[in-house]
Amino acid sequence: MFSRLRWLVSTTRRAVTLAAVALILTAGVAVFVFSQPSVAGVDNRFGAVNETATIVESDLQVRNPNPVGATLGGLTVDYAIDMNGIRMATGTKRGLSIPQGQSTVPMSTRLANERIPTWWVSHVRNGERTTLAINADVHSAALGTSFGAPKVTREIETDIISAFNSTEERPVGSSPTGGPLLVIRETSAQWGEVSAAETNIDMRFVVYNPNAYPIPVSELGYRATMNGIEMGSGTTEDQGVIPPGETRSIEATTTLDNQHIDEWWVSHLQNDQTTDLRIDFSARFGLPTGTIEVPLDPLAYTRTIETDIFDNKPDDGSGAESDGTETPAGTPTPTPTPTDDDGLLDGDDGTTTPTATPSDDGTATPTPTPTPTDDGGLLSIRGPGRTVPDAPVR
Repeated sequence: MFSRLRWLVSTTRRAVTLAAVALILTAGVAVFVFSQPSVAGVDNRFGAVNETATIVESDLQVRNPNPVGATLGGLTVDYAIDMNGIRMATGTKRGLSIPQGQSTVPMSTRLANERIPTWWVSHVRNGERTTLAINADVHSAALGTSFGAPKVTREIETDIISAFNSTEERPVGSSPTGGPLLVIRETSAQWGEVSAAETNIDMRFVVYNPNAYPIPVSELGYRATMNGIEMGSGTTEDQGVIPPGETRSIEATTTLDNQHIDEWWVSHLQNDQTTDLRIDFSARFGLPTGTIEVPLDPLAYTRTIETDIFDNKPDDGSGAESDGTETPAGTPTPTPTPTDDDGLLDGDDGTTTPTATPSDDGTATPTPTPTPTDDGGLLSIRGPGRTVPDAPVR
């Protein structure tokens, strides 16, 4: 009788103990489920760049409020960069583990340079304005939920040709009788037709003839370069005759070959997002002594174009305006020129192990090992001889 009673008491105690343990485990799971991790923000910068692709390095700032690391079968990060609604880069990183507390998850995303001409067309058609949008989403298969980073959206503006608008008088050439051959009294420019193949700049020159004889303008030539890369050259013929003592308008179109835009992009990033634009002019005039060709050096148009696409260039303290950037903030991001791609462009995302910071209790947390980025085949890179896609500009 007594042995049976002891057995009942022992069994009851074990049942109570098991129930208590189950209650604690259930509470722990509930805490984990309801305290889902969050992404506090994303920092981006340009990494290596070569003639076919640009690497965008990103750091996701992740906070895990739970008392244990978030493994649960792994986490997946999806990442995308859009410019004027054009998908420029996308990537996926799977099998991540997020430690307790605050940590940084690095990603490397490939941007195929062949997409740059399509973006350029949208930028010019949109009045030299670009809307940059960055989206990051972290998904847990075990929790069956996603938690995304705050969407990053910012406007990028440039001002490439407005400085050509001038009413400064500039003499050009030398007349056989002394004095200038012509006087340029006004210049102006605006964007013309823009297609997938070329970008046109419509230019206008108001020219005065100070001489006692008419001057026929048989040809006007131009050569445009960006960071020393020839973007286009050509001539326009039969510009008419400028009577003595009178003023005439000469119109010409400078055409940029969009096939070179991706080459310019590489130089722009390698030069810390700075471009030196130059357009040189020359003309052929008919004079009483014969036809002469004159370089129009006073008309040479130069412009420095700066961008800060991810808003992380340092403030130089000069207070000077830069074309198309907001007030710079953050740390400098020099763009290296790779002698080889170090595996970055053939399947290895080149990322490092995420760095965990101490949790709230002051103890360091383990650092997870990321898996290679998978771009899902969206960033296929074509070799030489590629054509510029005539994609719709949204």
